[in-house]
Amino acid sequence: MTLALLDSASLYFRSFYALPESMTAPDGTPVNAVRGFADTLARILTDRRPSRLVACLDADWRPQFRVDLLPSYKAHRVADEAANAEEVPDTLTPQVPIILDLLAAVGLATAEAPGYEADDVIGALTAREKSDPVEVITGDRDLFQLVRTTPTPASVIYVGKGWAKAEVLGPAEVAERYGVPVDGAGPAYAAMAALRGDPSDGLPGVAGIGEKTAAKLITQFGSVQELLAAAKSGNKDLPLKMRLKLTAAEDYLTVAPTVVEVAVNSPVTLSGSDAVPPAVRDPERLEELTNRWNLGGSVKRLVAALDAVR
Repeated sequence: MTLALLDSASLYFRSFYALPESMTAPDGTPVNAVRGFADTLARILTDRRPSRLVACLDADWRPQFRVDLLPSYKAHRVADEAANAEEVPDTLTPQVPIILDLLAAVGLATAEAPGYEADDVIGALTAREKSDPVEVITGDRDLFQLVRTTPTPASVIYVGKGWAKAEVLGPAEVAERYGVPVDGAGPAYAAMAALRGDPSDGLPGVAGIGEKTAAKLITQFGSVQELLAAAKSGNKDLPLKMRLKLTAAEDYLTVAPTVVEVAVNSPVTLSGSDAVPPAVRDPERLEELTNRWNLGGSVKRLVAALDAVR
């Protein structure tokens, strides 16, 4: 029994860029992201054999509470400032509703939380899970913060290099890779990431502190808050230059943990049961979608994978 939580946008973005736009429906609409997503879903069902699965969605890709704390958060990705819309390829946007229709027809659950990102949804579902192991499937390292051993194991299936090179990371693997303690490796990773910064998310980090130094500081002091307090108090365990760097970044460090950490209390709503269904929920609808969008081989593989899990 395993609960698989899919970072849906991460997976369909990667499918979009991995497959050619020459994969089209009869009306010429590109369906490369749809077919790639369906194929990835089939591989997940076949290789990981989860008993439960949720495709987690962004209700808000750039939540206001994060922007209020750190205006630079994902600012470089904004396509339309007035609408706070993300810059997404024109040929990907129309494919997202098709993916959602496909999931509904097959009978796989989706989940979202108004005003929150998929990361928050995944974090909330992981936090509330008390019975089954959790596998988070993503191409985003931010979710390494969710690895744990109790009350049930939680690991990340990292697909940043594609499913064929997927890596399974739990607390031991995150600790070894990033130099953080095994105990509390997930929260330690989030704290290290806040210190180090992440240009892809508009997180400036602390000037002059790279990944290795960040990991060492978090290992020594435990959290960003404790580290900042030590710097402000003149703690002699911190060299003067380091104290000055940290205190100069006080405004950032005060808000960074809230921006970086997933909101485990986000109000998640599921579309239905998260149990992997014993059979396709709506075969007629699935056939209609398959024909309309030219999804043939991908849907066949998905249905076969579903049958295999059963």
